[in-house]
Amino acid sequence: MTRSVSLICARTCYASPVSQASLSRRNALIRRRNQCRFSVYASKDSSGPKVAIAGVTGAVGQEFLRVLTERNFPYSRMKMLASARHVQLLSAGKEVEFDGEMYKIEELKEDSFDDIDIALFSAGGSISKKFGPIAAKKGCFVVDNSSAFRLTEGVPLIIPEVNALSMAEYKLGKMHGGIISNPNCSTIIALVAVTPIHRAVGIKRMVASTYQAASGAGALAMAELEQQTRDVLNGDPVTMKIFNLQYAFNLFSHNAPMTDNGYNEEEMKMVNETKKIWSTEDVDIAATCIRVPVMRAHAESINLTLCSDLDEKDAKEILRSSAGIKIIDDRANNCFPTPLDASNRDEIYVGRIRQDISQPGRTGLELFVCGDQIKKGAALNAVQIAELLL
Repeated sequence: MTRSVSLICARTCYASPVSQASLSRRNALIRRRNQCRFSVYASKDSSGPKVAIAGVTGAVGQEFLRVLTERNFPYSRMKMLASARHVQLLSAGKEVEFDGEMYKIEELKEDSFDDIDIALFSAGGSISKKFGPIAAKKGCFVVDNSSAFRLTEGVPLIIPEVNALSMAEYKLGKMHGGIISNPNCSTIIALVAVTPIHRAVGIKRMVASTYQAASGAGALAMAELEQQTRDVLNGDPVTMKIFNLQYAFNLFSHNAPMTDNGYNEEEMKMVNETKKIWSTEDVDIAATCIRVPVMRAHAESINLTLCSDLDEKDAKEILRSSAGIKIIDDRANNCFPTPLDASNRDEIYVGRIRQDISQPGRTGLELFVCGDQIKKGAALNAVQIAELLL
């Protein structure tokens, strides 16, 4: 198999104050790097699993295809599926290209999963609730990106770097299908970063403030942010179809519905999913989730209260040696993770690693993390789960 890879890995840090010329050079390098793509082929093999993508027309569905290709995921047959509503919106005979072949996008139906081994779902919670159990009963392993089954007892909620053993029994040829849930994107990004600390000394309290990109609300929200930016710069009325607030040059509380306790559903996902993934109730968690006008990578400020002392230097070394993490923590040059660093990247970027001076001794730790919401926060994590099924 031929692999052609062209990557520019440039990271120009800047000291404060920074000149406009230096900032422009830095941003140009980041844009060049993020525009790079792997030019590879997925591993089509007659002995590979038969795979279906449910929700292929969405932002995550399209990212599924890119990640499967990048990781040379083995498959013998591929099926592209979309809900009836999305198929009707597409022109007749709409096709999608994958691995050098054209595939017709088919309407998602009950018989869509006959003879399918693995289905990657990102078509919304209602679609998952209807078709996920049907697919599983047919012997298909469903990796679901919605919140439909995340807190359902008996359904594994998996971040491969964190709790892969929780789905150890889920293997092709060993089990007759089943559902595995992908956690919420903010939960994935946070827990890849903080679980190594939890394993080392224990975490008894976590407070997370998230700065969430448009991608978390889907492709239409990303398009609206782009359009609103044009509107504002041109002095035109602002287009507002997805959100009821101006998004460009603004930020606002996450658009998830509010709950009775004053937290919104996105914040409570982080609370409840973390406890399930860590298999404990002995951790106190609070979150505040904010939408910011960034295209596809989330950022999170995380404050930890530890069960025992941990020096910030030791914390940095623990994180540096952990899977799925890249450190950007250069105090001298004021150089720390940004959403642009994380965009189109597999890793979670961690920086601003420091003691919390408001907590006694070395029992408090502060982190700032960034991760690509569409990639590791959704599609990549799901494909990694699918790899564990093989």
